[in-house]
Formats: sequence, C-alpha cells, structure tokens
Amino acid sequence: MAAVGRCGRPLQLTLALLKPDAVAHPLVLEAVHETILRHQFFIVRAKELRCGREESRRFYREHAGRFFYQRLVEFMASGPMWAYILAHENAVPLWRSLMGPTKVFRARNSVPDSIRGAYGLTDTRNTTHGSDSPASASREIAFFFPEFNEQLWYQREEPRLRCGQVYYNAEERVHCVVGDEEKELT
Repeated sequence: MAAVGRCGRPLQLTLALLKPDAVAHPLVLEAVHETILRHQFFIVRAKELRCGREESRRFYREHAGRFFYQRLVEFMASGPMWAYILAHENAVPLWRSLMGPTKVFRARNSVPDSIRGAYGLTDTRNTTHGSDSPASASREIAFFFPEFNEQLWYQREEPRLRCGQVYYNAEERVHCVVGDEEKELT
C-alpha cells in the first residue's frame, strides 16, 4: 500500500479517454496507464466501455460539419475504450500536456515523448482524448459517468483523497482512501 498525502491545493478533475487504437494494443494501453500513475494523478473512476455511433455523434457534436467529424465518429465507435476520471491539482492542463498536440505529426516533431508523439497513428487515431477546460471536464465526465456526482465527490471524497492515506487498487484500476468502505459514490 503506497500512502500519498497531499494537503495542498484542491484537486481538479478531468476526463481522459484511451481511444480504440490504444486499447487494441495492450502494451500501449499499459504504457499510457503507467504515465497517468507516474505523473501522480489520482484515478477516481475507470471503466472500459464501447460507444455506438449515436453516442459518439453526441459526444463530438461540437465538431459536426467539420471535415473530420464522420471519420472521428466512426473511429470512436470502432472498438472498446477506457474512460478515466483523473484528479490532480492541475488535472486539465497536465493531462493535455502529457497527451501532446492533437496532430500526430506535430506531436512527433515537437513533443516526441508525449503520449500522442509516442503512440499516435493519425490525427484521428491519436490514442487519447482529454478535456480542454474544467467546464468541459464536468460535462464530459457526466457523459461517460452519469452515475458520478461531482458535487458530492468534491464535498466528501476530494478532501479525504487529497489529505488521506491513499492506495492504488490495481484490480479496479483506481485510487482508494484507506479505510473507505464505499466502492462507488453516487
């Protein structure tokens, strides 16, 4: 059990998606997961899921009408993904920095050690998605984790996670507070 005590600034949440291209390659999936842990994110929730076309259309509706929209929708519906709720003092900017630029060519040339620089295949098959703001994170978390109550999490779990004795449950792929009997907080 690895104990982590963070009684610093409040934690911020973000959504991280590991796209079908990452999930299709177990070594890439594990490498990205290890990157999350190595950069001291708390994994609040994690689940494997599959989006249908309609769900993918709804999630990416802000891109409707753009040249890549249909290709992105089809790709996101093509196989399983992993969705994570990540917590860190700077979750949104840190996750976006670790992902690297959306365009894989740019990522490979400017930030080759980024997730997309190392594992991205094309601008659509670029391994990961991350929220671009705290407001987007709230909306995207609610989309993929409708059972998750963000307000309640900030009231009850965030202070305990930030300041308590925390361990990583490898089987569930999430961080837990020592002595916490509740598996899911809704």
